Amino acid sequence: MKRLFAIIAGLLVIAFTVSGCTNRPPVLNDEGWITLFDGTEASLNNWNRVGDANWKVYRGAVEADKRAGKTPGYLVSKNSYTDFQLRVGFWVSHDANSGIFMRCADPKKITDRSCYEANIFDRRPDPLYGTGAIVHLAAVHPMPKAGGKWNTYEITVKGNRISLWLNGDLTVDLVDNKFASGPFALQYGSGVVKFRKVQIRPL
Repeated sequence: MKRLFAIIAGLLVIAFTVSGCTNRPPVLNDEGWITLFDGTEASLNNWNRVGDANWKVYRGAVEADKRAGKTPGYLVSKNSYTDFQLRVGFWVSHDANSGIFMRCADPKKITDRSCYEANIFDRRPDPLYGTGAIVHLAAVHPMPKAGGKWNTYEITVKGNRISLWLNGDLTVDLVDNKFASGPFALQYGSGVVKFRKVQIRPL
């Protein structure tokens, strides 16, 4: 019996050692949510950078407040997704321009013409371009404001339907067939933009 216990203990030690040496994938919890950004530098490895925004991790968020050129900067997910739920915590200054781009056709060229964009743009008066809208495709009424506080976008993309909630309130519910699959991206356009916990659940 003692010999059996010794063998089992040895196997457990080996298993623990091997598992501790593997590269850990994005965290998948019991509900199926994959955490792609958790406030740490290490979780930026789940993203590719496009453009010249000065992204940095500070106090549990990834933030930017300037860009080198005229083109916005993006953090683009390394994986592509078709049907999914997305949760993103964000903070923006009142003058910021940002957004969350989904099902992007080209991961190296992110635009509101090649992706669906859930906009973050308090100063834009047009309901097709304000915070809570899907740019060009779904206007938001009434127009919410996100500046100066932490907010949560919850987005469901399934088939040809995109539903967008801001802080628990449905802002738009779009049916469209333009883009079927692709990565998603977090944008820095202007002002101060911060993102904290970013999670996705494939459907």
